[in-house]
Amino acid sequence: MTIRTQLPWPLKAIFLAVVVGVGGAIALWGYDLGRSLTGFNPGANRDELANYKEQLEKLSHERDLLSTTVNGAESRLNIQRSAETQLATQVKLLEGENVKLKEDLAFFEGLLPVDTNAQGISIRRMKTEIVAPNQLRYRLLIMQGGKGEHDFVGNLQLTVTVLQGGKSAMIVFPGTTSTDTEKFKLGFKHYQRIEGILNLPEGAMMKAVQARILEKGQIRAQQSANL
Repeated sequence: MTIRTQLPWPLKAIFLAVVVGVGGAIALWGYDLGRSLTGFNPGANRDELANYKEQLEKLSHERDLLSTTVNGAESRLNIQRSAETQLATQVKLLEGENVKLKEDLAFFEGLLPVDTNAQGISIRRMKTEIVAPNQLRYRLLIMQGGKGEHDFVGNLQLTVTVLQGGKSAMIVFPGTTSTDTEKFKLGFKHYQRIEGILNLPEGAMMKAVQARILEKGQIRAQQSANL
């Protein structure tokens, strides 16, 4: 025979509550123990988080400063490059002007030793150069000696000797059908400078050029040059 003791219901409820409370306390103690064992500390983590935020803000500020510095340096570098490009362009222009001035100086040096008593028309200086396979640049200084009591009126005629198709030929400028005869007209009292570019047929090999000064169809002066 087994004798069982039956507890009243209120005592059962109290006992169950005690068991649950003790179990919760044990669980909470285990959770705290686990956090302490793993080094988890809410207060310390908040401090570390604040420290990380501060460091992040500091690094962001330094990054912004460096970015501003880099942008400024790049802008200055672009300005410097632009200035260097402009300077190089100006240097080229000045070099070109210097060459032209030297040519002009040499060109007009022919004006100095002029014999004012010598009569007649003369070609004091002639310069020709091939600037392209079919282009010839010419520059002439034509003078009238003496006191120059009357203006000279005439024309310039250029004859270019070329080798074309294995044969020698002469091309006269201006041609009989030319529409640019105005640039070959002369009209001066003491001197006149004339220059231009002649366009020749494709494949023509230039050999020589002859300049003639004509007055009413008569040759007053002439000069030749090999190319």
